[in-house]
Amino acid sequence: MMEKADSSKKLYSRLRLWEFPDQYIVEPTDGSCGSSLLISRKDGSMSLIDELPESSSVPKIRPIFGVVGMLKLLAGSYLIVITEHECVGSYLGHPIFKVSSLKIFPCNHSLENSSAEQKKMETEFSGLLNIAEKTSGLYFSYETNLTLSAQRLNDLGDESKLLPLWRQAEPRFLWNNYMLEVLIDNKLDPYILPVVQGSFNNFQAAIGKDVIDVTLVARRCTRRNGTRMWRRGADSDGYVANFVESEQIMQFNGFTASFVQVRGSIPLLWEQIVDLTYKPKFQIVKLEEAPRVVERHFLDLRKKYGAVFAVDLVNKHGGEGRLSEKFAGAMQHVVSDDVRYLHFDFHHICGHLHFERLSILYEQISDFIERNGYLLLNEKGEKMKEQLGVVRTNCIDCLDRTNVTQSMIGRKVLEYQLRRLGVFGAEETISSHPKFDDSFKVLWANHGDEISLQYSGTHALKGDFVRYGQRTIQGILKDGWNALARYYLNNFCDGAKQDAIDLLQGHYIVSVGRDMTPPSQKGGGLEAVASFPLALSLVLTGFFFATMSLRQGQYDLRHFFFSFMWAGLSVALAAFVRANGRIFCNRPRLHKPR
Repeated sequence: MMEKADSSKKLYSRLRLWEFPDQYIVEPTDGSCGSSLLISRKDGSMSLIDELPESSSVPKIRPIFGVVGMLKLLAGSYLIVITEHECVGSYLGHPIFKVSSLKIFPCNHSLENSSAEQKKMETEFSGLLNIAEKTSGLYFSYETNLTLSAQRLNDLGDESKLLPLWRQAEPRFLWNNYMLEVLIDNKLDPYILPVVQGSFNNFQAAIGKDVIDVTLVARRCTRRNGTRMWRRGADSDGYVANFVESEQIMQFNGFTASFVQVRGSIPLLWEQIVDLTYKPKFQIVKLEEAPRVVERHFLDLRKKYGAVFAVDLVNKHGGEGRLSEKFAGAMQHVVSDDVRYLHFDFHHICGHLHFERLSILYEQISDFIERNGYLLLNEKGEKMKEQLGVVRTNCIDCLDRTNVTQSMIGRKVLEYQLRRLGVFGAEETISSHPKFDDSFKVLWANHGDEISLQYSGTHALKGDFVRYGQRTIQGILKDGWNALARYYLNNFCDGAKQDAIDLLQGHYIVSVGRDMTPPSQKGGGLEAVASFPLALSLVLTGFFFATMSLRQGQYDLRHFFFSFMWAGLSVALAAFVRANGRIFCNRPRLHKPR
């Protein structure tokens, strides 16, 4: 019965979920007359049916907009579906939707026959799925492959274009790749919806009589996905944290131009373990492997993008400087005619206000950009020009400095494209057109904010420059607030979030016998009971009693003594929290950070 799905390559765009006591039914309601999908609530097994089953109870019915996949834990499986979505624009003429709400439906009736220990573990692991439901920045299309850039879509052969979307997809950017495995095994092509994590923003603006459509897409790589402090650097295969492909597309009078940039963490084995300090120390792991890891990373980039220009924006001195020095040293083994490297100390040259000095950087990379170009298609979809290389930008987080720099590069390339098509004169720039300029700034500012939210939990810093073209007092104050918010999230929330990401991406697979200790119960002694809110409340209570005793001290020498005692205890406890910061942090429990 499963083979019925093979005859159709079109994805179901409207669905209805029926909740029966012992099964879920996903019914297509888009007029396609396709078979419905039955999912057992006992074990998550799937089959196709042509008619809805009869039931003595009244089922709950709700509209859904796609099946994201199925996740198997210890004793049960969990169906993940899209319950709300919104159209956010079009990609090369095809509607693009953003996931507004995910919902997870358990298929774990078999849990009733499990041991108490297994039930406890299942509860712990399934609790992480509540975090997974809040995953932000998910996008999809029923009609086109959002995982592929315009150039890669254009290069698809005729046979590849006839394949289901999931088979065309770039695995690196397929966010639900692991969750789709059960549907793929059951040959459920019309239900297999590719989802990308990243961002999608666009605008239209008039320049004279011409209407320009500009779109900016971000595709986050899933190979080393995670949160800011718990996913740093590279793994041994050369995959890096926070690797994002950004594609800027311009459409005008039937012409389409596309330009791709990438960002990603410094490709060394390094980490920052949170310990309540504002900026934990950078720790390089297995330095002897640095040349091999860097070589693997850039070999992969060359295969996928052609020539590579690596722009390193980190500080020249301090901890960042030592990391950059090792990166530069490893790059000596990789640099060639097709791989170039440049260190540009963003903070030293641009400071906190003079971002216009990025023109110094652009002068050093402009020849590479002009030589390797961008994709240009004419009205007939014929390739007039193609992109032969990519600029790879990094800072430490690959968020704030990186986004300012990439927006500058994107602006320059868009101006090239508009001159090529005769929209701009030789000396004309985007800033010559205030409304177009404002829309372009907002486009890149929103792009940076969404990427930053996924990795750090806050909007991007320095976003006021990208959004308004200058630094503002309000923007500087907002940066301070966001920096504090990052500190809190990184130390006290991101450990559990990292565990949820690892479950969804298949980086940690739950199995009987692998780990019979529930995640939240690992560790012993102080670590089992320590929490930062508890420690903070004790410190504040100590200082409160110290203050009250000190106020009474002028009348009673005994109160004066107690005030010093309480103050001493508070300082000692605060010092203990500082010295044992790692104990109080919310750390990933499923495995070590690397």
